[in-house]
Amino acid sequence: MPLIPEEPQIHESAQGPRATPAAGRTAPTPRPVPGPRTAAAPRPGRPGPGPARPTPPAQRTHAPAGQSASSRQEKRSAPQIQLIPATATGALDAADEAVDLLLDSGRAPGDVLVLTTGEQHPWAAHELSFGESAYWAQHDARDDVFYADAASAARASTRPVVVVAVNGGSDDVTAQALPVAMSRAGALLIVCGDPQRINAVLGAGV
Repeated sequence: MPLIPEEPQIHESAQGPRATPAAGRTAPTPRPVPGPRTAAAPRPGRPGPGPARPTPPAQRTHAPAGQSASSRQEKRSAPQIQLIPATATGALDAADEAVDLLLDSGRAPGDVLVLTTGEQHPWAAHELSFGESAYWAQHDARDDVFYADAASAARASTRPVVVVAVNGGSDDVTAQALPVAMSRAGALLIVCGDPQRINAVLGAGV
């Protein structure tokens, strides 16, 4: 079935733990932006508690008859899909707004991966100027929101939330990027772009 466009919002199941109400915030959530960088400079963002650890093996119960552990894991990890309408030129801004909502909801920065199908996010372009090794080391550290282009999606590891900005690129690029992005999303996949184009590329469904 086709994806239904939605207003930017974060589904409750994809929200992170919240220590204090968002209403008490007095300043916007820090966002990673290009700027001077030194070896000792701390990464921007608000590191917080990540997903709960799985139950230790000794405490796990046996799966019900006819239901394997792998099938239960697949059912538990199937992400929700949210489509936020945006033009190709506005998709990156829509993705940034979605990230802000995620962080405001209590989601830790390291839980979020942002992919672009067209021009790279300014943060990714800036960090890549220091070399790919340093760039991917930040990905592996999982301390902050990580930005990458769609061509790198297969190299990225799974994160609870993946945001895709369909900000250009061919239909083939989008068609290849979205299924990979979905496989990397643990709880929620947010797609920002033209609903008609996205549904056409996906064949009216993911």
